[in-house]
Amino acid sequence: MPLHTFQLQINGDTRTLSNLDPRVSLLDAIRDHCGLTGAKKGCNQGACGACTVLVDGERINSCLTLALQYEGRDIRTIEGLAEADGSLHPLQKAFVEHDGFQCGFCTPGQICSAVGMLAEYKAGAPSAVTDGEVGELAGAELQERMSGNLCRCGAYVGIREAILEAAAQ
Repeated sequence: MPLHTFQLQINGDTRTLSNLDPRVSLLDAIRDHCGLTGAKKGCNQGACGACTVLVDGERINSCLTLALQYEGRDIRTIEGLAEADGSLHPLQKAFVEHDGFQCGFCTPGQICSAVGMLAEYKAGAPSAVTDGEVGELAGAELQERMSGNLCRCGAYVGIREAILEAAAQ
């Protein structure tokens, strides 16, 4: 199979990836070829959410997609959420304040997913919990919207509190 050279826009920087197999996943390109290790390879099947990144503001499981598909798109990882001056994104701050992590393995995916989920919610994306309406972001609504991200440590209480605090801001 011929190797490809292409560019990805990651966290505002253009990264040229040379001589890559076109079957390389976006996750492997980000981690192995760009050196950004925030997104984690958990299940490598799209079931755990540890690899969640934002593409054009939407959350995706980067382990399930090919890097080549995202040339010219705005890719944001956990490393790119903080402000240029180093101040944390409101969700990052809230995760720290509410102990929304224990081991930290799932935290980058949880935060990226929450950023994307809050954007979806604020844009009025319907929910299966409320029969197509946007319900109050709490309880079953929040659980359903974040159901693609698992935490083996069980830090869900802190994760939920952090998301609700950031949503209120």
